[in-house]
Amino acid sequence: MPSSGVAKTHQSCPICKHKKCLTVFSNGTAWCHSHNVEGDKPFRYNEELINHKPEYTTPPIPTGDNSKYVFGSITDRNISEETARKYGVKLLYDQQGNIIEHMYPYYSENTLTASKIRTVATKNFRWTGTQGEVGLFGENLFKSGGKYLMIVEGELDALSAHQLTGNKWPVVSIPSGANSAVKSVKESLEFVEGFEFVVICFDKDKSGKEASKQLARIIKPGKAKIMNLPNGFKDANDMLKANAHKQFLQSFWDAKVYTPSGVINISELRKKFHNREYKESIPYPWEGLNKKLLGMRQSEMVVLTGGTGLGKSSVTRELEHHLIMNTTDNVGVIALEEDWRRTVDGILSIEANARLYIDQEREKFSTEELDRLFNTLYDGANKDRVWVHAHFGTNSIEEIFSKLRYMIIGCDCKWVVIDHLHMLVSAVHERDERRAIDDIMTRLRSIVEETGAGIILVSHLRRVDGNKGHENGIEVNLSHLRGSNSIGQLSDCVISLERDQQSDDPDEANTTRVRVLKSRYTGNVGLATSLLYDQDTGRLSEVPLHEYEFNNDGNELSI
Repeated sequence: MPSSGVAKTHQSCPICKHKKCLTVFSNGTAWCHSHNVEGDKPFRYNEELINHKPEYTTPPIPTGDNSKYVFGSITDRNISEETARKYGVKLLYDQQGNIIEHMYPYYSENTLTASKIRTVATKNFRWTGTQGEVGLFGENLFKSGGKYLMIVEGELDALSAHQLTGNKWPVVSIPSGANSAVKSVKESLEFVEGFEFVVICFDKDKSGKEASKQLARIIKPGKAKIMNLPNGFKDANDMLKANAHKQFLQSFWDAKVYTPSGVINISELRKKFHNREYKESIPYPWEGLNKKLLGMRQSEMVVLTGGTGLGKSSVTRELEHHLIMNTTDNVGVIALEEDWRRTVDGILSIEANARLYIDQEREKFSTEELDRLFNTLYDGANKDRVWVHAHFGTNSIEEIFSKLRYMIIGCDCKWVVIDHLHMLVSAVHERDERRAIDDIMTRLRSIVEETGAGIILVSHLRRVDGNKGHENGIEVNLSHLRGSNSIGQLSDCVISLERDQQSDDPDEANTTRVRVLKSRYTGNVGLATSLLYDQDTGRLSEVPLHEYEFNNDGNELSI
């Protein structure tokens, strides 16, 4: 018998269960006078029962020295002795017969190389043997090549899941927690992928869910399934303690084959296919555009483009007024080249059928008449519906995007008109115009997708080669968009304006052809309509296409 300092004598032995046969030493070990024989080493004992502070820490029990650990049922976890025996899990008891430690054997190529020991009271772990060489817990018990393999987070969950499935399917666990799952499984990937399906059943918490996805990504596509445990259960052992065998098996069978985010199985989406969100189309003010585009919709970005002085602002004013008067949606306007009063006057001018932004025209209206117009658009039924950007001389790109988001989220604007893209570019401290446009268009696209707002974006055209420019009414195509292909690529619809403003014919000089260059929704492109500008009222009126004369190549000549 060892000669260490004695702490207690005549204690009951937790192994042989005899009474008054155990001597407990001050170093945390014990000797049983009943079952120990000469040459045996003292075994570890519950140190909480020792009155004296140990003078040193007992070295870990070497792998293979498990004579003091015995098989038994893990009663507080509802795990049977049969299941524990199958996995080789042994237990250490204190003198009262309480389980104080679990010992989980780990193998490498069917050779026992390490043991992981769990202290029940503290839930702490320690290892004996060569931890770096171990495989998955339980891997040595099952032959690769079966139908199902289940992978869980911890050893107790492995025993629980195996028992919950009637000891039918192989269940293994990872050695060191969810964060090590990918590394551990990679080292046993040949074994894991030998099964037809790999069912991942990690803890139902944030780290467990994320680790499940990370692990599924490294397994051959079509093999990995992720279990979703019922509400109220964190892991497999929770379900075993609740005797929830049926619910666990149902979750097992309901597990779906993992697909990466953005890849969906259409066969599972029949209900969503039918119960989709309805996208209401708001008609344009002009029938020709409606025939091509079937109206405009929220969650879309429409680009309106044209040469300098060809009527982009006139068209946007008509659209802003149309949205205010024909919907109940809030409308935002970000006009970067003008004062907010000019923006307000421009929309009022549509209602008044007069160019109120010109002082001489404005003076023709009394204060009462102007108030009545103001009330029609901005007060009464339309109170708090129109929001306008006031830049006060500052136009940093981050500030503009902050205001855009505020309009949409804070002011609940369902439609926002931005005039124009290249003023946004000038707010970016980026010498490369293309890169600046790409970044801005990407951010605008993201806002549309995130918020579901409809954005109407004004964009300029680049100068074209040849004797005629856009001011001479040449036909526009997508390659004329200034700065970057992303303008056309990231938008849902591109509408161009064409007008020969230098024509000697006043009707032709004031008539704008409206051409659809892109329509993701309908795919219908080409000349849509023509709009005649009235110099007296500042309004645009639609001219039916059949009133145009065409030359042999299909280009219109005059009204």
